[in-house]
Amino acid sequence: MESSPSDRIVPLIVATALFMENMDSTVISTSLPAIAQALGTNPLALKLAVTSYLLSLAICIPASGWTADRFGTRNVFRAAIGVFVLGSIGCAASHSLEEFVLARIVQGAGGAMMTPVGRLIMVRGIDKRRLVNAMALVTIPALIGPICGPPLGGFITTYASWHWIFLINVPIGLVGIVMASRFIPNIRVERPDPFDYVGFLLSGCAIAGLAFGLSAMGLEFLPTSIVASLLCGGAISAVAYLIHARRSPAPILDLSLLRLPTFRASIFAGFCSASASARCRFCCRYFSRSAFISRRFNRALSPLPPRSVRCS
Repeated sequence: MESSPSDRIVPLIVATALFMENMDSTVISTSLPAIAQALGTNPLALKLAVTSYLLSLAICIPASGWTADRFGTRNVFRAAIGVFVLGSIGCAASHSLEEFVLARIVQGAGGAMMTPVGRLIMVRGIDKRRLVNAMALVTIPALIGPICGPPLGGFITTYASWHWIFLINVPIGLVGIVMASRFIPNIRVERPDPFDYVGFLLSGCAIAGLAFGLSAMGLEFLPTSIVASLLCGGAISAVAYLIHARRSPAPILDLSLLRLPTFRASIFAGFCSASASARCRFCCRYFSRSAFISRRFNRALSPLPPRSVRCS
């Protein structure tokens, strides 16, 4: 069966957006001395710019699913690219550390909507028989982005100016908005669940407190009492969210997904690879059971409860 042009173009649009978003998470790492000199600050203090971008991503991602259901995948995806471009312009135009960190937060908020909404576009808009190939086309550039970030940032800073690290996102983003308006369908849910404001606040406080506290602990940028308060506040918020999620009919973070063996295996593998322990004997024995994984993978693909969606 021949594929339609949209089945090939939509993955390329999503892949380009994810590549741009993932690359910006690491692109400034080799440019920190030049950026610090231009902003008149300590290069070590610019770690806040890296941390703020990742924190903004983590805090805003849980709201992306409901936003796409409520306003439509195409509208949210275009808006996310636009916010990301505005954040990039703000980074290039910054004259102080505070302005730079604020622009990185805006940039991260746009990127947080691009990643999950882009994958949602793939799941809802691509024929299921071609979904695996389309996902592979999207995943490969997203994984290459963080690897290309440091050398690209160093090259641009050496032979041009660090401002172009962010300004290069502007033409790419504008082309992405035009292409998304033309080829991506605007799929939305007819009756979306009510937004979990309490869950969003608690999960955001938990992620921000724990992640920022652990990051600041090794930076020695904040007093120990403030770092301890951040960690305690994040831990309390995490426990409060767990209690709230059990009582809420539609929590913003669906922790019941952890009941799926394949989902647990992917989380476990991610932590192992991040901590350089994927080669341990337990991991090899766990992931070598192909029949075990295959059987649970088939169970995970069982039909989900239908949801009323509308494509405009």
